[in-house]
Amino acid sequence: MRAINFRRLAKDYIRIIFGTFLGGCGIALFSNPAQLTGGGVSGVGTILYYTLGVDPGISMLCINIPLFILGVKVFGSRYGFKVFVGSVLLSVWTSIIGNLTGYQGVLDYTDSTNVLVSGICYGVLMGGGIGIVMRAGSNTGGTDILAQIAAKYTPFNVGSIEFCMNACVVLVGGIFFGVRNMIFAFIMMYISGQMISFVVVKLGTSLAKTAYIFSNDRTAEISRRVIKELHHGGTLFHGTGIYTSKTRNMLMVVVPNNQLTLLEEIVHESDPKAFMFITETFQVLGNGFESFRRALADKQE
Repeated sequence: MRAINFRRLAKDYIRIIFGTFLGGCGIALFSNPAQLTGGGVSGVGTILYYTLGVDPGISMLCINIPLFILGVKVFGSRYGFKVFVGSVLLSVWTSIIGNLTGYQGVLDYTDSTNVLVSGICYGVLMGGGIGIVMRAGSNTGGTDILAQIAAKYTPFNVGSIEFCMNACVVLVGGIFFGVRNMIFAFIMMYISGQMISFVVVKLGTSLAKTAYIFSNDRTAEISRRVIKELHHGGTLFHGTGIYTSKTRNMLMVVVPNNQLTLLEEIVHESDPKAFMFITETFQVLGNGFESFRRALADKQE
């Protein structure tokens, strides 16, 4: 049984707290007051607030908890305590900040320019916040869970499913808040996505990362943990170091961006002396990622 790294754990929860706080600010101070439906559960919360008067934080919590339970039933330990904390804290911060400000925001929305500015601010805060939470090996639940479940039982990839879900929420928001706000909402979703990519992968917008891991005697343990904890496989290569002339094992693993931090933890905890380098991966086909059939069909359309 591996020892718990309390220092690392503390850093992760600080990231989750800070990241969800930024996301809560984005919703309570910008998107909700401006009547902009960000994708996912937060967008549903905004619609329910203006149609039924339900506090967005409460409605988000009521939706997220059942989705979390469903995720646990489908994927097991993949949805651990960190994901539960991330899902709950985003709702809690939204409710606290919103009630302190009366969900009035910080801008004058009689000026339509400020509605667009709110969308930009939401995109930066929410995207940056989610990126920080993902760097801690967690997420904020919502449509992420639904998309992953749908991808498990359909030939579609997670990104495509989640985009369609978010787009549906924005389109419904357009019915209640008008076409202008719907267009602004799509803009803020794009900004949010770019911010998530920037924070999680530092630069670029690649789908995944390919990690090349060199370990003298811990390759088997790293491989076992990759399969058990990340639910991915890998390929083991045998080679010879040109400097030492000694035989070394190299494990190649492809993981989605939001699992990169977890992979780094696995390698460091299994073999602190391991050597690993990571490259951008812009398309991954098969074995839990996008299907070959779907990718070819998209290119032929």
